[in-house]
Amino acid sequence: GLSLLSPLVACEAAPAGKTVALKLENLQPIGSFKIRPVGNAVLSQSRRAVSRGIYTASSGNSAVAVAWMARRLGIAATAVVPADAPEVKLANLRRLGARIDMRPVGEWWRAIERGSLEDQEGLYIDAVRDPASLAGDATIACEILEQWPQTEAVLVPFGGGGLACGIACAVRALGCGAQIIACELETAHPLKAALEAGAPIQTRHKPGFVSGVGYGCVLPEMWPLVSSFIDTVITVSLAEVAAAIRLLAERHRVVAEGAGAVSVAAALSGRYRQTSVCAVVSGGNLDSRVLATILQGGIPGAMS
Repeated sequence: GLSLLSPLVACEAAPAGKTVALKLENLQPIGSFKIRPVGNAVLSQSRRAVSRGIYTASSGNSAVAVAWMARRLGIAATAVVPADAPEVKLANLRRLGARIDMRPVGEWWRAIERGSLEDQEGLYIDAVRDPASLAGDATIACEILEQWPQTEAVLVPFGGGGLACGIACAVRALGCGAQIIACELETAHPLKAALEAGAPIQTRHKPGFVSGVGYGCVLPEMWPLVSSFIDTVITVSLAEVAAAIRLLAERHRVVAEGAGAVSVAAALSGRYRQTSVCAVVSGGNLDSRVLATILQGGIPGAMS
């Protein structure tokens, strides 16, 4: 298969009275869970459909997955990325031979909303809304429940919503009572705002050093799923995310990127009623300079 059966390990720093497991999707071949949704989406297409190449709009990890699949299939790949895309993800794209098309953040986000770009050749790969992508995400839940049937809740970083909804679909289909807890930033929480308003709304968002979560608005096509399948939302501060990254590195020898540590920060906060929870560490593609700042006790980008 394309993806690994990622390890599920105990977190040594769980809050008192809680048991926290870590689902280490950062150990996938491309450094994130995105190989699951993107791999399934690409392989669900005919060879003819992808013959002119594939592309996606992504802050990094989906684009890396598209580039990885394109190299595997011997076709062209284009990554449409925002101007603030992390260098570590750009380096991965260059290594995989993808063409990088950098756009202003607003223009890039509109491409995600449309699910296409008129000036791009090839097939657009949607890592969030494509049912094949959701099915790829669902495999994570199947593994978690097999590895730890006692799981009472799964804490999932919330970006576009595909990961959380894919996991939720599998949990419901398997008849498991585990809750799905979406994890966002205090400074960028479109899902929390949408749930409070009863519909997706535009929000002010400042995700800081964390990429891949905290966009301005929940995608309208995802709202029926997220409003039905997400049980609650926990928001965490950038300081809590940095502390989670530092703990994972120092205590577990695990490197998590900002988005991948949002769920761990939420798990460490103890702000949930369940006693046995699993935090999905969605990715580990973190710039070395960002990691160095965090290991020294800082918060990247924070005013000194």
